Amino acid sequence: MDGLVDLHVHFLPERVLRKVWAYFDDAETHYGLRWPVRYRLSESERVAVLRKLGVRAFAPLVYPHKPDMAAWLNQWMREFVAEVPEAVLTATLYPEPSVDAYVAEALTAGARCFKAHVQVGAYDPRDEVLHRAWGLLAEAQVPVVIHCGHGPLRGEYTGVGVFEQVLRRHPRLVAVLAHAGMPEYDEAIALVERYPNVYLDTTMVGVPFTEGFMPTPPDWPSRLAGIADRVVLGTDFPNIPYPYAAQLQAVARWAEADQGLGDPFLRAVLQDTPSRLLRLVPEATGVGG
Repeated sequence: MDGLVDLHVHFLPERVLRKVWAYFDDAETHYGLRWPVRYRLSESERVAVLRKLGVRAFAPLVYPHKPDMAAWLNQWMREFVAEVPEAVLTATLYPEPSVDAYVAEALTAGARCFKAHVQVGAYDPRDEVLHRAWGLLAEAQVPVVIHCGHGPLRGEYTGVGVFEQVLRRHPRLVAVLAHAGMPEYDEAIALVERYPNVYLDTTMVGVPFTEGFMPTPPDWPSRLAGIADRVVLGTDFPNIPYPYAAQLQAVARWAEADQGLGDPFLRAVLQDTPSRLLRLVPEATGVGG
């Protein structure tokens, strides 16, 4: 392969990132365990690290935690990707009256991936205010990386089953379940099997840190064998408490554990499938079903 394609990386405005890191610094209070941010570096140094690691393209995800923040983050992201060739233009959304307008604006500007964070945003993805926005994304076939699972903390509107109600209204929506729906792994795989445009990302899945409190099922590799082309690399860089390589090692272990996976699975997860979703290759014009 000529490099990795990471669909779940975070770059944020400096003052927002500092607050995120402060939250992780107090992880023992929030989560009951330490969460030292491994790549606590300047923005330019973080970009340099990704390049050194062989990441040839990545989706830098932003997300709001309150109203009147998403449009500002989207504008900041346009400025960021203009300076970083490996960064794919992304955007975000929040249930507010202006959401239809700025989602449409982001799509017109060329956004190739969106981020929705149900847990941090503390909103209901079924909110009627979001109905048209989900429809715009489904029509554009632009993937949405959605953190809808209960991990690492349960929220009022988290749960794979809650998000499935959005998919029932918008079955063509291209959705990437962040963290593979952690800890609802079985439910997440069932969703992939039911909806042809639903994918899982590997973010923090199967690494020793997470296996300690939200472990994957014992038959996880064999479960993936049935959906091998619907899994994409995600890492949560830079906010992980372990080396970037730990995620790659987890994917490699899955590939080795089931004869239905192997090298083709590695290539699909680490490059081919995320490249297709982000439209980095010509044949990516028709995503999913």
